[in-house]
Amino acid sequence: MQVFNVQGMSCGHCVKAITNAVQAKDPAASVRVDLAAKEVGVESAMSADQVIEAIREEGYEVKLV
Repeated sequence: MQVFNVQGMSCGHCVKAITNAVQAKDPAASVRVDLAAKEVGVESAMSADQVIEAIREEGYEVKLV
């Protein structure tokens, strides 16, 4: 599982937006969001750069932990 630090997440809508963004590019991806820790865990065939791009497209600051 790749873990990313994502700034700007604050609610259920953020969780859904990030999950949908990743799964739009890889429907088989597993996404785990921890709002309190500001972390997103992703199991996917995509590279870390591809996951980062998908999340950035939703307007969030993101980096690999």
